[in-house]
Amino acid sequence: MTREQQIPSTRTASYEADPEQVHRVLLLYSGGLDTSVMLKWIQDSYGAEVVCLTVNLGQPGEDYEVVKGKAMQLGALECHVVDAREEFARDFLVPAIRANALYGDYPLFTALGRPLIAKLAVEYARKAGCDTIAHGCTGKGNDQVRIEATIATLGPELKVIAPVRSWQMGREEEIAYAREHGIPIKTHPTQPGTEAAPPYSIDDNLWGRSSEGRWIEDLDHAPDEDVFQLVTPPEHAPDESQTVEIDFERGVPVALDGERLSLVDLIERVAEISACHGVGIVDHIEDRIVGLKVRDIYEVPAAAVILPAHRELERLVCTIHQNQFKADLDRQWAYLVYAGLWWEPLRGDLDAYMDSVNERVSGRIGVKLYKGHARVVTRSSPHAVYDAALASFSESGGLFSQTASPGFIELWSLQSRMAWRLRND
Repeated sequence: MTREQQIPSTRTASYEADPEQVHRVLLLYSGGLDTSVMLKWIQDSYGAEVVCLTVNLGQPGEDYEVVKGKAMQLGALECHVVDAREEFARDFLVPAIRANALYGDYPLFTALGRPLIAKLAVEYARKAGCDTIAHGCTGKGNDQVRIEATIATLGPELKVIAPVRSWQMGREEEIAYAREHGIPIKTHPTQPGTEAAPPYSIDDNLWGRSSEGRWIEDLDHAPDEDVFQLVTPPEHAPDESQTVEIDFERGVPVALDGERLSLVDLIERVAEISACHGVGIVDHIEDRIVGLKVRDIYEVPAAAVILPAHRELERLVCTIHQNQFKADLDRQWAYLVYAGLWWEPLRGDLDAYMDSVNERVSGRIGVKLYKGHARVVTRSSPHAVYDAALASFSESGGLFSQTASPGFIELWSLQSRMAWRLRND
């Protein structure tokens, strides 16, 4: 391909890069095939210098020294590896927990990581004197929206290129390009000379993991077990249940089974225990921002326990009116974040309400784990809007008198009774 064929000739957004003005690029680099090809391709196609940024959000099994070494081998000026796990937990997961953040059937996690990655990209691009940021998102996913919206918001002077979206190379073309330019690729263990393509398209962080591709796109195909790399399939989980107790302070989980832990350590510990018991698998049909319906397989062992525990404690300490109202705000919060609008002022407004409600969300929740199920079994809080004596059928008096009920029922049903008679007489 010639340079003119590789680089798009027209721009559809003001933040897209003019090829003639691209001189130094900050590349969001994972070390995989796509971003490794991008690193070389940007140097050759734009004649630009490349600075790499790799962000650790808790992806399991990554060797970041190897990733950094590969980037430098391929000609990067620098490769910054940033451990952002604490920031991710504090500034993104805590608000998500307080907002009980679900989109459809699954806990948000990729949508929470992308705005942080893009925020860091803006910061490091400025430090390195870059004029452009490059990412490896395709044109079919939500992540392009989340990353580019963040860059356009926080770094309006920076431009964006998305080579995978524009270069029209399929996987075979990428492999051929890699071989032609000496880019290291993993080889198949039993088929020398062939590339060991990962079976699924994976995205993961501290809060969860998603898998796409292959049979997942076939709605008639039940999950193959090799897709589950975090969570034990429930049928293989232990035959004995396990109950874990999570302590919350102001809506934030702070202790597991009585042991105080940092948020990152607590999440990792809950994920390990939950995954062992088969908890956290979601087979989901998702309505994407770009208009597509897709099927994803999610593994969210920590979120599948911590979110229900938080939601139950919140119900215990809030009134019926707070609980009904907040559920609507939770859905709005989750949609804004899913849709890539982390920096939308309304989300900040919603956070203020979430923080206010969670001032009293402190206590302990016990969750029983058994073969793919997580069920709240115990609850306690000093702020519980609950009184065992009032709830008892054998006692009355104080704030509640059972003998007052008939008068309440007469008034409560008055309009409904009148309307029924008018329609039926």
